[in-house]
Amino acid sequence: MTATVAYDEVEVGTELPAQSFPVTRATLVQYAGASGDFNPIHWNEKFARSVGLPDVIAHGMFTMASAARVVTDWVGDPGAVVDYGVRFTKPVVVPNDDEGALIEVTAKVAVKLDDNLVRVDLVAMSAGQKVLGMSRAVVRLA
Repeated sequence: MTATVAYDEVEVGTELPAQSFPVTRATLVQYAGASGDFNPIHWNEKFARSVGLPDVIAHGMFTMASAARVVTDWVGDPGAVVDYGVRFTKPVVVPNDDEGALIEVTAKVAVKLDDNLVRVDLVAMSAGQKVLGMSRAVVRLA
C-alpha cells in the first residue's frame, strides 16, 4: 500500500477527520487477550481503586493506538507512519456500564517537512480531559 494523500495537496493546518472510539469493559478484555497485558487495573475495579485509580482504566497502548487510527485512516496506509509518540497525561476511565468511555481524537498537519513528510499533531480527549500529550506522528505522503 502507499499513502493516498498527496504531499502537494496538504497545507499546514489541514484538519484530519475527527473520530470517536468507544471503550467498554468488553473492549478491554479483548485488548488484554490480544496484547497479553492482563494487569488488573484494566479489569478489576477493586484492585484499580486500591492503587489509587478512580476505576478500571483503558490500556495506555490501546489509547495510543486508537488515536493513531485517525492518522492511518486519513493517509490510507499504516506503513506511511514513520514515527509516532505520545505522553500519557490522564487515564481513560472505563465505568462498568453499557456506555463505557469514549476517546475523542482530533488531528491536524502541524509542519511540512522535506521528503514528502508531514508532522501531524493529535489531541485525544476522554470525559473532558486530555488523555495524551505531545501526541505526534510523522507521515510520508504520496
